[in-house]
Amino acid sequence: GDQSQTSTVTPDRLPVGNVERWAESIDADGPVRCPGLGATTGERTLVLDHEGDNPEKGWVVYYAHPADRDASCTVEQIQGTSSFLDCDGRTIDVTDLALPDNGEYPIIEDRTQLYIDLGDRPGDTTVPSTSGE
Repeated sequence: GDQSQTSTVTPDRLPVGNVERWAESIDADGPVRCPGLGATTGERTLVLDHEGDNPEKGWVVYYAHPADRDASCTVEQIQGTSSFLDCDGRTIDVTDLALPDNGEYPIIEDRTQLYIDLGDRPGDTTVPSTSGE
């Protein structure tokens, strides 16, 4: 159960921070691990990557395991790169990581703040509406 309800943060999103700062960081040091997110999705470790030079575009979320293995095969980032070592000792690129099956994806608000939407709650199959552009 929930002991305390915070009105400022919706539990289904993870605030990451300023898009430009994070884009620069990822360009310099490689993708960022966001460990142990939220009870709703289990203890999935997410990896946040950014492609291209536009901080408002090109964000990708992966799970911290290879696409051809399950979640028990965790990966370790090779410091300062976009490569990872997996549980079999293979060197794989960030793009070889598993894409979220739970609907996690990056959201940008006010063109400056990055969040990760933590996806569907179990049993929730509705597609988020894109109206109100």
